[in-house]
Amino acid sequence: MNSHKDQLLRVFQANLVRLYDRVIRPVMASMPYHGDLGTGEATCLDQCLDRAKAQVDNYTRNEAAKAFVLTLAGVFERQLSIWARSIQDAGLADVTRLRGYEPLLGGCAKIAGINLACDGLGNDLTQMFVVANVVRHGEGQSCDRLRALAPQLWNDASTDYCDLLPGTPVASERLRIRSRDLIRYIRATTRFWGLADPLPMAVTDPPC
Repeated sequence: MNSHKDQLLRVFQANLVRLYDRVIRPVMASMPYHGDLGTGEATCLDQCLDRAKAQVDNYTRNEAAKAFVLTLAGVFERQLSIWARSIQDAGLADVTRLRGYEPLLGGCAKIAGINLACDGLGNDLTQMFVVANVVRHGEGQSCDRLRALAPQLWNDASTDYCDLLPGTPVASERLRIRSRDLIRYIRATTRFWGLADPLPMAVTDPPC
């Protein structure tokens, strides 16, 4: 009979897939995106208003993407915590000192025999968490760390995004999360649970 802790892994993976397939992907697909934004002097009021709408649409799409990273990171961290407690309750390991996301991630990976260095899995899972911290807190240590970890998430030369906040631009507001980043993060979280899953037909290379 399968143990409670082993069943959790399959449920965790399925819950993340449903969250992405039923919420994140449809919402992102429904949000308008306008590519390069118009610049320069508008020839008429309608063109000015269309340009403003495009700026707002692209800005809002980026805000939604950032919010979804925060959601994914929160769900995955909660899952790690639940599984760690199940390991503790089963008497298989002492996980009482695994407090916080990165110690939980490393500890759970070690228990499950997962090499986080393989194919950048650990990098994507850590990056997702640091992005979530920047979304939550803005400027600070997490933002500085993320700029070192993932400078590709910033592109000041981009012509498809305009920071709508007044005043001096800040780095945390110029963070760009695109659909490909969301796909990396959902794939990393579901792959983690697939690699940890000891039951038959575990999905270790999810398609999303």
